[in-house]
Amino acid sequence: MPELPEVEVTRRGVAPHIEGRTVREVILRRDGLRWPFPEDLPAALAGKAVLATGRRGKYLLIHFDTGTLIIHLGMSGHLRVLPTDIPAQKHDHFDMVVDGPDGLQVLRMTDPRRFGAVLWHPREEGELDEHLLLRGLGVEPLGPEFTGKLLWEQTRTRSAAIKQVLMAGDIVVGVGNIYCSESLFRAGINPKTAANRISAARYDRLAQAIRDVLSEAIVQGGSTLRDFISVNGQSGYFQQTYFVYDRAGVPCRICGAPVRQIKQGQRSTFYCVNCQK
Repeated sequence: MPELPEVEVTRRGVAPHIEGRTVREVILRRDGLRWPFPEDLPAALAGKAVLATGRRGKYLLIHFDTGTLIIHLGMSGHLRVLPTDIPAQKHDHFDMVVDGPDGLQVLRMTDPRRFGAVLWHPREEGELDEHLLLRGLGVEPLGPEFTGKLLWEQTRTRSAAIKQVLMAGDIVVGVGNIYCSESLFRAGINPKTAANRISAARYDRLAQAIRDVLSEAIVQGGSTLRDFISVNGQSGYFQQTYFVYDRAGVPCRICGAPVRQIKQGQRSTFYCVNCQK
């Protein structure tokens, strides 16, 4: 599943092509994906200008003066900006046609497994942060609100393993499986450690590690996951720098001990028993 860096890479890729442009047409080729498409979406967007793009966790946001389009890529979705004369294929479910500098362009969502979502939040329904999918999300890991102090304060009563607490998304949002494993390695914290047993100083290191890992991944175009394709079709290469993720049995890059793999909450966790205490 595309994680925060892949979604941010997608946002940065589509932004120059749609921000400030006027929507000419919306084409829906099925009733919906994970949830139904809003029936009035084509009428709601036609003739409206894209004010800006944004991101909340793993949700891509396209802002209009009348509301916000909320897009989730699911397990296999991706967005591309294409000329309008390229025919849609089997898994191309959503098109948003906009004016471009050289004519019309289409923002096309492809989602073979149909776990993604395209939803509409009208302005009259209230603040975007109160949308059902967004209201319970924690702070953004790359924002100023995210600190080691916040992590320490929010985990005093949590005895669950730190990796599961981070991935729950109610304290900090968007730290998915890959980047959680890599951040815990950089901070030297065993992923099985109870969240309420980690010191404030170690949380400072963890917060910085999370910021560094996510920022580096964005610069490197994210990780090339099985189903992720960037807007311009290029591959991300952050996976070439993994220290632990998907390296079970391979010597640790720091100490040489074999990287271990365990299951936590039905997800694979990778760590080094020597480097992470």
